[in-house]
Amino acid sequence: MRTFDTNIGGLHFSGYIYNAAGPKDATYEELVPIAASASVAITMKSCTLEARDGNPEPRYAFTAEPYGSISASGLPNLGYKAYIELAARIKREFPNKPVVASVAGLALDEFAILVEAFQHSQSDMIEVNLHSCPKEKGKQQLAHDVEGIEKVLTAIMKLGKKPVGVKLPMYSDIDHIETLATLFKKHGVAFISTVSSVSPALVIDAETETALIKPKAGIGGMGGSYVKPFALANVRAFAQLLQDTSVSVVGVGGVRTGKDVFDFLLAGADAVQIGTTFYEEGPQCFQRVAVEFASIMEHKGYNCISDAKGKLKLL
Repeated sequence: MRTFDTNIGGLHFSGYIYNAAGPKDATYEELVPIAASASVAITMKSCTLEARDGNPEPRYAFTAEPYGSISASGLPNLGYKAYIELAARIKREFPNKPVVASVAGLALDEFAILVEAFQHSQSDMIEVNLHSCPKEKGKQQLAHDVEGIEKVLTAIMKLGKKPVGVKLPMYSDIDHIETLATLFKKHGVAFISTVSSVSPALVIDAETETALIKPKAGIGGMGGSYVKPFALANVRAFAQLLQDTSVSVVGVGGVRTGKDVFDFLLAGADAVQIGTTFYEEGPQCFQRVAVEFASIMEHKGYNCISDAKGKLKLL
């Protein structure tokens, strides 16, 4: 019997594919279609202490081939208290699916406030968006600042029993990945989600001679198929470094087809998230991609995730 159940941060997931924080997950009206879909979990919008309108529109745009997106949304959200209420409402209506809270501190001390609040909520796990903290002038962005990350982890990892993980950007330095993997093991991080959008990026419409988005003079973060090779490399590196630990690795970035899911599985991902494709196609994408993935697994003769997970063959 084929089953593609998985385990993320010690929690059972009844499948391998769910939504990434960001697209169409900010309100009750947006979360219900995700909950009713084949997504095996319900990830809510990355939230801040106070509600935010975000950057001016247009702040999200699709590109031409190869199925990408560029965005500079500015973290629009309802504020964390609204998502604590939404977690309870969604959990009542869809009790069998994990609800994933996503938090985004705008300063170091805000992360502990947010995590502690969701530790006392009806969400099942908490994803800490390290890629969201604004860069201070003259300093590295938090997600690239090892000392800053350690300060955050020290502040948040013992605030409750719900699994706490981190959302990461793309890293180009393997030494940096090794340092972070050691840090995640030290602090008992339950899972990592890798990678977030890749920035800085600029996409131009040659016909109109304009950038595709308005904020930041058109410069934003890339998502979609453009990101996949970088995401695979980061998943592979982290999965190898964390393979003998309890830290789960969630692959995100460029998942559009069942083949993409299978690639992340070979690289070592414990699960995958879908962002850009969900934004473009809607919640039916989860069923389509899951069916395509199951077809590949059947063709290969694999009956469960562990049959192929991390088993990438090298030349």
